[in-house]
This record gives sequence, C-alpha cells and structure tokens, in this order.
Amino acid sequence: MSTHEGPAPSLWASLKEALHGTEQDFTEVPVGRAILLLAVPMVLEMLMESVFAIVDVFFVSRLGAEAIATVGLTESILALLYALGMGLSIGATAMIARRTGEKDPDAAARVAVQTIILGVLVSLPIAVAGVIFAQPLLSLLGGSPWVVEHGFRYTQILLGGNVIILLLFLINAIFRGVGDAAVSMRVLGLANALNILLCPCLVLGLGPFPELGVVGAATATTIGRGAGVCYQFYRLFRGTHRVVIRREHLRFEPATMLAMLRLSGSATFQTLLGTASWTVLVRIVASAGSAAVAGYTIGMRIIVFALLPSWGMSNAAATLVGQNLGARQPERAEQAVWRAGFYNMVFLGLVGLGFILFAEPLIATFTREPPVAAVAVRCLRVVSAGFLFYAYGMVLTQALNGAGDTTTPMLLNLLCFWGIELPLAWLLSRPLGMGPTGAFAAIAAAFSVFALLGVWVFRRGRWKQHRV
Repeated sequence: MSTHEGPAPSLWASLKEALHGTEQDFTEVPVGRAILLLAVPMVLEMLMESVFAIVDVFFVSRLGAEAIATVGLTESILALLYALGMGLSIGATAMIARRTGEKDPDAAARVAVQTIILGVLVSLPIAVAGVIFAQPLLSLLGGSPWVVEHGFRYTQILLGGNVIILLLFLINAIFRGVGDAAVSMRVLGLANALNILLCPCLVLGLGPFPELGVVGAATATTIGRGAGVCYQFYRLFRGTHRVVIRREHLRFEPATMLAMLRLSGSATFQTLLGTASWTVLVRIVASAGSAAVAGYTIGMRIIVFALLPSWGMSNAAATLVGQNLGARQPERAEQAVWRAGFYNMVFLGLVGLGFILFAEPLIATFTREPPVAAVAVRCLRVVSAGFLFYAYGMVLTQALNGAGDTTTPMLLNLLCFWGIELPLAWLLSRPLGMGPTGAFAAIAAAFSVFALLGVWVFRRGRWKQHRV
C-alpha cells in the first residue's frame, strides 16, 4: 500500500510513532510528516547528549569555581573530540542515507562496519596522548595551579576513554542515516540515566560510593556512555528493519573506507574549525581569571543545551536530503530543508527569548558566587541574540553535508569563526576593554554572518549534483 493512501494520522499518533520507531519510507511519506518522524527522536537524542554536560557541571559546581573551571577547560579539549566525531558522523550519515535512498541495505551495512573500524583506529592515538599530556594541556589553556595539580585526572579519564565517545557518535550516525532515529534516542536515554544516577554518588560520595570529587563526574559519564555503546552494538547485530550487520559484512573494504575518508576529511576539518574556535575563545576568557572561565562554562553549557536539540532538527534535514537525493528527488530534498529551517527558527527564537528574559534565575540554579553568575548571565543574554540567524544556518549547512558537499560548510566555518569571530573577540575583549562580554558579542556576530552566507550558498543549488 502506498504511504500516501488513507487518512493522515493525528499529531499524537505521529508523535507516538516517532518515539516508538517507524517503518515509513522517508522518500515517500509527506515532507512535513517525514520531518516530524525524524526530528522528534533526533531532537530528544541531541537534548540528552547535552544533558551529560549539564549534569556534570551541576554537581561539580558544589565543589567551587576551581572544580567548575576544570570541567570547562576539559570540555574545551573535548570539543575538538566532539568535532572529530561529528565530522566522521557527517560522512557516515551522508553515505548511509544515500545507500538507503537507493534501496541498497547491504551497502549501507558495509559502510556501517567501515565507520566503526575508522572510529576505533582514530581513538587510539588520542587516548595515549590524552593520558600522557593531560596536565600540560590544562596549563596551556590557562588553568590555575589547582586545576593543573588536582583536576588533570578528570581530563585523563575522559580522553583515555575517548573511543566510547567516538563510537557513541558514529554508531548513532549510522542509525540516523538509515532513518532509525528512535534507536539513537534510546541509546542516549540509557547512557544519561546511568550518568544521572552515578554522578551525584561518585562526586559527593553518597551512600556506599567513594567521594571522588571532580573525578567522579568523569567516571560516571564514561560508565554511562559505555553502556550506551554496548546497547548500540546489540541493536546493530540484532538488526532492525532498516540495517543489520551480518558476518559477511565484517571485513575491511579499502575502497569504501577511502570514499568515507574523502567525504569525512573536509567534514572533520569543518567541525574542527568551528569547535576549535571555542577552545581559543576559552583561552581569551581565561585571561580574566577562574571566575570568568567558570561563568563562561556555565553559560555555554546552557547554550549548548539549546543548540544540540537544534542539531537534531538539522540532522533530520541531512537524512532527508541524503535519502531523497538517493531516490533522485532533489526538489523534495530542498523542500524538506526550508521547512526544517523554519521550524528550527521558531524553536530557537523562543528559547533565545526565554534566555534573555530569565537569565538570572536560570544561572542561580548553577552558582551562588556573584562574580561567576555575572559573567554567566552576560554570556547567556549576548549569545542568545544570534539564535534566530543561527537556526537557519545550522539546518542549511547540515543539509549541504547530507548531500555530500562537505567542502562548502568547511569554507563557511573558516571564514565566519576564524576570519570574523576570533579576531573580533580578541579586539573587543582586549584592546577595547570589554572583557568576556566582547567574546560573547563576537559569537553572536559570527552566528549571524554564518546564516546569511548559508542561505546564499544553498539557494545556488549546486549541492543537488554531488555524488556520494
């Protein structure tokens, strides 16, 4: 039976289907419903990804500004790892979505295996370097003597176990590419549930658990994510109706790996450019002291909490672009992107307004230290001013990635974040004397330029001719 036949299901029925998992063909179901079925679990997945950071900083904040600064500086390092995972995920999602649109599940499974192999190979040198150089890295980023002396084990645990982080990103990208977004959502649900249960116990020493302080947050997060990876492998080998890895798929395929590396190379550089700018920004902010870093950490954690769900909407657009181009329906792919961009603009616009109006009570739930709170409030209000623009920019550039055009977003990131954001942040913060507020203003300005250029590039339509 055609997916167009019969009465349209109610919104409630569609939401239940999205959360439970759907068997719909996203190249045939009406565009609005396709976005809903993909975006709901993807938004919840990204929301739960951001919960890791919120939970850690919430409990670590009880230990003081130095402990919060440890988490913030480590997160600026991990941002590079997240960028790597996201870059590899972009290539994996684009290839798997294209094979899915072409109705070739065996090819999609082979790409999935190469994705996992690549993630393991990449993680090994990072683990070794992270364990050995944790203290020098924290010192390089401007960490105080306390942070370098007592916080480095937090950094060692997270970087040493980075294979778990990368596999969590990459295997969820596999599920998103084939359209099994509900599975990715459940993976993060399991990982977060364990982290939420273990984090207060290990940080504060509740009940029979040892009081590990900031190290306990890293331990809880690693255990939670590790359980999520185990569930991912279970689902991949048990199989869903869209993808299953069988014994014949378990081999190294140089041609497939090279194709993925070509696609993921510029995608990885693209995300590294964007997130490395956050690392430089935290160094600019660190010149104002640990209180400024702590305030920046809290404010940006809350902002990431808002932006990561928007990445869920953007990922839905990328999947729809890849699958519809595979099915040779480029106009339908374009329609899905503009629709998703509008939905994202409405969502982020409302969130940004809420942040501006309620910044002070929101920040008060994370810290009672006035110098830290003052910086965090300014961060939240100033950066939120760019949300409306960035909402469209996120969807449009991720749609280009879904089409396999990873070079154009890379150039946009290079121009906006390194050509505009960082020089402007330094100029406003240092010579013009605005301090951390100057860095926050530079972020909002870069967001806006990024979105405007994204609209111009997308409307040119060259992405429709990319082969993956």
